Amino acid sequence: MQTCTLYRRLLGWAFVFGLYFFTGSGQASALGFAQSPRSEAEPAAADSLAAQGEAEAVQGQELDTMAADSAATTAEKQPLAPAAGKKKVYLFQIDDNIDPRMNRRVRLALEDAARKEADLILIEMDTYGGAVNDADDIRTMLLDLEVPVYVWINKDAASAGALISIATDSIYMAPGSSIGAATVVQGGSGEAAPDKYQSYMRSMMRSTAEAKGRDPKIAEAMVDERLEIEGVTEKGSVITFSVSEAIANGFCEAEVRSVEELLERVGVTDYSLERYEESGVEQVISLFLNPAVSGILILIILGGLYFEIQTPGVGFPLAASIVAVILYFIPYYLNGLAANWEIAVFIVGVLFLFVELFVLPGFGIFGILGIVGVLTGLTLGMLPNDVFDFTFVPGGDLFSALLTVLVSAIVSIIGIFTLAPKVNSWQAFRSVALASTQNRSEGYTSTTYQEELLGQEGIVISRLMPSGRIEIEGEVYDAFSRGEFIDRGERVQVISTEGTSLRVKKIPTDTQEGK
Repeated sequence: MQTCTLYRRLLGWAFVFGLYFFTGSGQASALGFAQSPRSEAEPAAADSLAAQGEAEAVQGQELDTMAADSAATTAEKQPLAPAAGKKKVYLFQIDDNIDPRMNRRVRLALEDAARKEADLILIEMDTYGGAVNDADDIRTMLLDLEVPVYVWINKDAASAGALISIATDSIYMAPGSSIGAATVVQGGSGEAAPDKYQSYMRSMMRSTAEAKGRDPKIAEAMVDERLEIEGVTEKGSVITFSVSEAIANGFCEAEVRSVEELLERVGVTDYSLERYEESGVEQVISLFLNPAVSGILILIILGGLYFEIQTPGVGFPLAASIVAVILYFIPYYLNGLAANWEIAVFIVGVLFLFVELFVLPGFGIFGILGIVGVLTGLTLGMLPNDVFDFTFVPGGDLFSALLTVLVSAIVSIIGIFTLAPKVNSWQAFRSVALASTQNRSEGYTSTTYQEELLGQEGIVISRLMPSGRIEIEGEVYDAFSRGEFIDRGERVQVISTEGTSLRVKKIPTDTQEGK
């Protein structure tokens, strides 16, 4: 009864915890997992540009004319300041890789700014770039805003960071900062991605620059080293601007040393500054995204599944495993890393393991598929992959995910074979393991095992994995092996007793035949 109550409470806590995440912080951010209509229309433009190939050179004069007109427009443009009166200024940072987690942070920050009716949004930028699809999501969010958005580049706005910066109304840079180098690279090798990806990135850079009155050809040249712009860059190198170069070419309004100096420069002197701060729930999510915490949860998941299989009906190991699964997958799901199919792969893997152990005993195809499914689901749930496409998955992230899962699995195996023979003798485990009664009329005995059982032989009636049950002279006993799995029907010999369980070893087949 106590075990059932504990089991229900643990499942209840897990349900409430999951519901809190989905309703408290995931409701609005879940919208970020769908691609925006704007990004669906642009691949066509990207493919068209790629198909033109050498035609880009023929269109050079037209692009030069467009660039000149755009440059003139940029030179005449004044920073877009909000209307007179005390202003609500909202500040958040993009200070890490552009990935699903940063995508989520930006979305939450912009939603918070809208709730607080900010008059002006400031972004403090310092990033070397990241995933193209997440940069596109952020770019689209900024382009769709009605309030002015300024970016202050505090050191770096490379690659995806350059695209996001160009999507703002005004760009300001700290001394020593740079912007550009937006060539798309493959996550694992760091080499330039195929031209179809470069074409897509060029189209986004071009259209974004045009939308904000900046030179589209310069924006493209930040991606494509084949483009040449007289007086700006030669063929063979992509554009990366210093502060002075960015100002000269219309990609920076001015050099400023702080947010306060930026606001003073645009004439905003009477203002209240609101900074984005992660909520308690977001901090908890960040904690569970830590690879070390993920590794601990994997230990609990695998260990809980194993001990539940060893002592079916107890419930406590299974409840612990379920709670760990929820705590593992929910943070990655909310951050756009764990997709539905990856969670499904994990669940199917667990089901295959149960089929292998209880329906079709004998380590075979279902056991192998189960192990592969569980480990695959746990690994892919940590990565920003597109199904099995890892082109833009950073090599460090891939290595970290594989290392976390493999090390946790190895430690789990070591822990299982170390603790399994001892677990039945633990008073704490026995107190929660008593979920049912065993009557002598059913073949069970509750008497303390005497020395006369040592050396006696019995038959396995419930597979030892390594715990199970054996029968000796019509009596049923809890038993465990020295780590090996012993199938039902095999003969075993008692070699020692621990607590209320018998420790046994398998009698070799040739010995059984000899008898």
